[in-house]
Amino acid sequence: MGFKRFLAVFGIGGPSVDTVLANPHVYPGGTIDGHVELQGGEVDSRIDEIALALATRAEVEHDEGESQVQAGFARVPVTGPFHLAAGERRSIPFRYPVPWQTPLTDAGGSPLPGAVVGVRTEVAVAGAIDKGDLDPIRVYPVPSQDRVLEAFARLGFKLKHTDVEHGHISGTRQEFPLFQEIEYYASPRYAHEINELELSLVAGPHGMDVVIEFDKRGGLFTSGQDVYGLFRLNHADADNIDWAAQVSTWIDQALERHRGLFGGFGL
Repeated sequence: MGFKRFLAVFGIGGPSVDTVLANPHVYPGGTIDGHVELQGGEVDSRIDEIALALATRAEVEHDEGESQVQAGFARVPVTGPFHLAAGERRSIPFRYPVPWQTPLTDAGGSPLPGAVVGVRTEVAVAGAIDKGDLDPIRVYPVPSQDRVLEAFARLGFKLKHTDVEHGHISGTRQEFPLFQEIEYYASPRYAHEINELELSLVAGPHGMDVVIEFDKRGGLFTSGQDVYGLFRLNHADADNIDWAAQVSTWIDQALERHRGLFGGFGL
């Protein structure tokens, strides 16, 4: 899988870069392996740095409403400064760690609607950075994430959409200033109390924070307020728990707390 382009900072006749991924299908906590192929242009070039960045499509709020932007959230240098001779070919291998909190793009054997994650190759020359296009990768859940998502499906929640938002979820071990929300229509069992449910999975090397929100009422992600519907699990328990029963218990606990704080829901 390769993505070749000519570096705009050098103009016509400049060098080109081609990023080749061994496998674009990855998991949080894993790696992306590949190499960067460079070919010198018509004259010698000085490269200050080559780096890879993971980026996603995120929603940002502003005075006019909301818009979507390409948001980078993890950047790893591949090389420092070097000289690239005219016409020279150079292959630079890399192993890129996939952060645990990389947004998921697929689950349950299907793409998650609205989810976009990709690799961007950045080449720095004389203080200018040539940022390539976002080359998509597929990010699949680790077993603990998969079990929780499967449990919501088994309980009758229907997937609506996913998005990535800027901000921080209070009380979680969030690493980046953005987080993924997976939105569901309420299952028939809960439809008398809630319209929609939003789920965030904030993963780390050993476990995961599971955050549940209902209808965006009560300001769950508002700074300074208590976070309700926050639960933690260990990755090692992925195959040791009845996850449908566990998730049902979490939802009931979150609803009970919400009732106590805000007096219940409308239909």
